[in-house]
Parts: sequence; C-alpha cells; structure tokens
Amino acid sequence: MDKKRDVLSVIISAVIITLLFHKQSLGLNLLFFETAFLIWLLFTKQIQRKNKTLLTFGTGLLLSAFITVFTHSVFAYVINFLSLFTFIGILIYPNVKSILNAIGLAFVSIFNSQIIFFNELFGIKFKGQKLGNHVWKYSIYIIPLIIIFIFIAIYSLSNPIFDNLVNWIASLFRKNLWAVFKHFDFAILITLFIGLFFANFLFLRTENKDIVDYDLNADDKLKRLKEGSSDGSSTNSLMNEYKAGVFLLIILNLLLVVLNAIDIKWVWFNFEWEGQYLKQFVHEGTYLLILSILISIFIVLFFFRANLNFYRKNRLLKILSYIWLAQNAVLVLSVAIRNYRYINYFALAYKRIGVIIFLILTLYGLYTVLIKVKLTKSAFYLFKKNTRALFVILFISSIFNWDGIIAQYNFKKANQSFLHLNYLSTLSDKTLPYLDKSLAEMEGIDELQKEKFPFNEIFMTPQAYVDSIYNRKITFKQKWESKSILSWNLPEYLAYKKLY
Repeated sequence: MDKKRDVLSVIISAVIITLLFHKQSLGLNLLFFETAFLIWLLFTKQIQRKNKTLLTFGTGLLLSAFITVFTHSVFAYVINFLSLFTFIGILIYPNVKSILNAIGLAFVSIFNSQIIFFNELFGIKFKGQKLGNHVWKYSIYIIPLIIIFIFIAIYSLSNPIFDNLVNWIASLFRKNLWAVFKHFDFAILITLFIGLFFANFLFLRTENKDIVDYDLNADDKLKRLKEGSSDGSSTNSLMNEYKAGVFLLIILNLLLVVLNAIDIKWVWFNFEWEGQYLKQFVHEGTYLLILSILISIFIVLFFFRANLNFYRKNRLLKILSYIWLAQNAVLVLSVAIRNYRYINYFALAYKRIGVIIFLILTLYGLYTVLIKVKLTKSAFYLFKKNTRALFVILFISSIFNWDGIIAQYNFKKANQSFLHLNYLSTLSDKTLPYLDKSLAEMEGIDELQKEKFPFNEIFMTPQAYVDSIYNRKITFKQKWESKSILSWNLPEYLAYKKLY
C-alpha cells in the first residue's frame, strides 16, 4: 500500500467534491461526480466484470444518478445515496449474498475509513520524521496553554484593571483577526471536510471480518438443530409448542374470518361516504391493520423458526399457517381498498402513495413467508429476498415525479375529490406550472368544493392560494436564474420554461 498515493487520491477527491458542491444545490454535479467515480473504478480494474451483482448495482447507481437529474426529488436523492451505500458494501465484498450485509459492511467502513485516513496521513514522513511525530511534538503545548487561559480568567475575575486590560487586548485581537478573515469563506472549509469524509468512505474501504464470515456461512435452507436430551423431553417440548401453535392459529383464523367478512361486505361492496373526513376509516384503521399484518407474519415465523419445521406431524400447523397468510393477504387488499376510497374522496398525497408501496412489499413479504414455511427456508432467506424487493420497489418508485403527479391529479379531480390548497401550496418548485391558476379558476373550483365538502374547518382561500403561488414564482425565478450549470436539473428547467 502506497500511503502517500492513497492520501493524495482522497485529498484530490475532496477538493473535486468541494468544487462541485460548494454553494451549489444538487443537480448535474452529483451525476458528474458519481459517473467519474465509476469510470475511475473501471479504469483501476476495481470492478470485476464477471461479477453480476457488482455490475448490476454499479449500473443501478449510475441510473439513480440520472434519475435525480430527471426527477429532482428528495426521495430520488435518498435512493441514490442508498444505492451508493449498497454499492460500496458490494465493492468491499463482491461475493456478498445479502443487500443487508452489504449495507452493514458499508456502515462499518464509513467510520473505519476516517481512522485509516488519519493513520496514513500521520504516517507520511516529513523532514525525516512521521507527520504524526511532528504533530505530537507540538501538542505538548496544549496543556500549558489551557492552564494559562485558566489563570487569565481567574486574574480577570479578581482584578477589574487586569480584566480591562485583557478585554482591550482581546478586542484588538478580534479586530485584526476580522480584518484578515472577513472576506474568507468559512463555508468552503465545511464543504471540504464533508468532501473529505465522503472521499475516505469511497476510496479507503475496509472489510469487516465478522460480517463477511456471517454472510459466508449464511444459508437459504434451514438446518435442523441437535436435540439437547435423550429422555424425550425435547420431543415433548416440541409437541407442546405444536399444540400451542395449532390452538392459536385456529382462534386467530376464526377472528380474521369475521374481520375479513365485515371488510368485504362494508368496505369492498357497500361503502357509502357521508361527508366525513375518513380519518378513523383510513388513517387509524389502516395503521392498525398494517400492524396486525406485521404481527401475523412474526407469529408464523416464531413457530417455524427451528425444529418444528422438521416435526413429522406438523401438517395441520402448516395448513393453518397457509390459511392465516392467505387471510392476511385479503386483509392487505382491504387496506388497499380503504386507501383507494380515501384517494377517491380526498385526492393524492405522499402518505397515500406510501401506503400503496408498503402494501406491495407486504404482499411479497407474505409470499416469502409462505415459501419459507413450505420449503423450510431460513430467516436469512427472508431477509435476503425482502431487502432485495424493498430496494427494487423503492428504486422504481424514485423514477416518478410524485410532486407533479399529485399536483396534476388533484386539480384534475377537483370536481369530485377534496382539494387541499394548504397542502398543494407546499409542493416543490418544479410543480409551479401545475399549481399556477388564475383567481377566476380558483374561485370556480372553490364553489364546487364548498358544495361537495361543507367542512367546518377553515382552509386556504382562493385569493390566499393565488398570492402564495405568485410569490413562490418570483422567488423561484430568482433562484433558478442565479443557479450555475452544476445545479441544473430537468424538472425545474422545464418549470422555468413553462412559467417564463
């Protein structure tokens, strides 16, 4: 390992990050940097072209960088960071079996890399000695300086004349210091330190042996545990656990049959909206049902965590588990219909879109639990499959400009769905062309809204909404025109073109 070369590459990268991101919002700069980083990895042959996982996630990272430019949403940037984080974990250990373990490797490395950098930096020789020795040599003066300042403080408190003298010297020092640094941009130092932190993470990657060993020994197939005694007590214990599982799942299945029957009758086919807010129907009801589904999954996992999988007479327990999982899938559909009803009457919002994404993942989770029970799979199998599904669903979701979809949909459905102007007025700048309506349009919509939704609460008036969007347009114009090419992104560019 060439310490000088490693330290130099990190410092150069930190400087590049500073030049790209200092006083810039995220845009093309992120795409430029991540593309350059991937090219550097290919050029230095750190990406193994035969490793499909590494190539897949490398391609995914590049795509997510493009997505941030084309959607410019917080969600897209979060997914991009998650993609980068996972990709670094796979770079550390290319044969990793689970995304979760790759994230674990990256998480440990992000802290270890900082220590490695300073160890290598202080290990570089300067004038025949290590840089660390020079630093240590001068650090001996820290304690005397602290003691000096303590005594200055004591003498200042005890003697007013001495205190005035100290204040005069401090004031003089501050004035001269201000004269020297008043034009200095301290923000650039913060950007440089942040850049150094990320450069260490990207270039000084370290492998964690414990995580690698765990991943190496992990298996999709569940293994039978050795029984602890030969007197039959282990068999009896297994029998008792089996009986408890059968009893519990019979009762729970009966309860869920009743609940599903009620939901199918009143939520699926006979729902009638009577002008209420639907908060209990959707918010509270949905969250409680989601919680029940998660608990249901853990119940099945508890009973099929070990040797009960290999119990010869476990057929009834398996059948009850399949019925229980199927009923929970019906419950997922009930939650989806509740959410659909809410969207139908109260339009789109982030949480309602989030519920849809969560329900898709929950259905897949129920399917993987069924496979785990049926084919005697391990918990590692579940984590591996579900984290991969989570990553794919979130990645696909980041492609869409949700703010634009929400704004367009909600105005389009204003004649049948509640138009929450307070909420719409807070959507991002890229939606301003969709939010920009004349006062006449807004007053017409307001009349329709009052007829269909005679709520007692006071919401934003058409005049207040139009004024708010007008002020936002002025601010957005100023912000966009002051941006450099590094902060360029497509949605705001299109918004500017449509508005001006």
